[in-house]
Amino acid sequence: MIQGVNKLMQPTALEGVKALQAPDIKKADGPSFSDVLSQAIESVNTQQKQSDVLTEALASGQAPDLHTVMIASEKASISFQLMVQVRNKAMEAYQEVMRMQV
Repeated sequence: MIQGVNKLMQPTALEGVKALQAPDIKKADGPSFSDVLSQAIESVNTQQKQSDVLTEALASGQAPDLHTVMIASEKASISFQLMVQVRNKAMEAYQEVMRMQV
């Protein structure tokens, strides 16, 4: 009537518990978030420098035409504005996470 403890703790009973364990975490392929962010900031910086060089060339009379200078300037401006907006959204998300109660 009363079963021994050995019968209750058979090895097959523990297989269900092993199935509940978290799976192994696999490293994602590709660049990390910080690498992508650094590359994007470097790209914006490069566009800003190129715009400055072309503006100086226009002021000294060495630029081929005004259109090229204006296009480079607008690209740099829009890229910078986008970078600022991404930063603002990231800061808002961080602040929202910090406000969460655990």
